[in-house]
Amino acid sequence: MTVDETADAETAADAAAAPADAAPEAQQVTELTEALQRERAQFANFRRRSAEEALQSVARGKQVLVEKLLPILDDLDRAREHGDLDEGPLRAFADKLAGILAGEQLVKFGEPGDAFDPEVHEAIQHEGSSDAPVVGLVYRAGYRLGDKVIRTATVTVTDPA
Repeated sequence: MTVDETADAETAADAAAAPADAAPEAQQVTELTEALQRERAQFANFRRRSAEEALQSVARGKQVLVEKLLPILDDLDRAREHGDLDEGPLRAFADKLAGILAGEQLVKFGEPGDAFDPEVHEAIQHEGSSDAPVVGLVYRAGYRLGDKVIRTATVTVTDPA
């Protein structure tokens, strides 16, 4: 064997050995890349869940505060019915409080003549036998905070006029 033949044989052996060594390294790179992608996806999911939980905590805090204010709103409704809120400082207070709570998406419902819905109305008396009853008297207004009913309306149910 000549020097040229020996050099060619060594070059061929090195070329054959290189892909064998490269295959485990490429596989390791692939595995590490996949692991990195999984970790990045888990972290993105963690951030999304954390943001959702923070929003839910804020919403729950608002609901707790509004539920504590409902008796005050009931008292203001009774005062309005008796004419005590026609003028004066109590009217200004009631208007400001209603404006603040409306800004937080608190909506009052349960007016006489509304269609009766057992999901949002609590009937304490039913007069008539109609298939489409309506709200008669409202004893206590119901409230929604956003899309969630936080208190049902206490009403009487009658036939439509």
